[in-house]
Amino acid sequence: MAITDFDTSLPSIRQVQNLIKQAAVVEFKLVTGDLLTGKVLWQDPGCVCIADENNQQTTIWKQAIAYFKPKG
Repeated sequence: MAITDFDTSLPSIRQVQNLIKQAAVVEFKLVTGDLLTGKVLWQDPGCVCIADENNQQTTIWKQAIAYFKPKG
């Protein structure tokens, strides 16, 4: 498998894909301690892009994410 392949069999990839389909608001806790909240627009093998309530887009490196969860 090439490094550019997107393995949709991985549970974390499927979970993010479901959050995209649901247009769910998600909280991302970063390893820096920052908390970002928004709807996930897309993901690729290295990054996730979210849009906040003002439609401001932020691209997050996956390695910078400590955890994420749907905002509830």
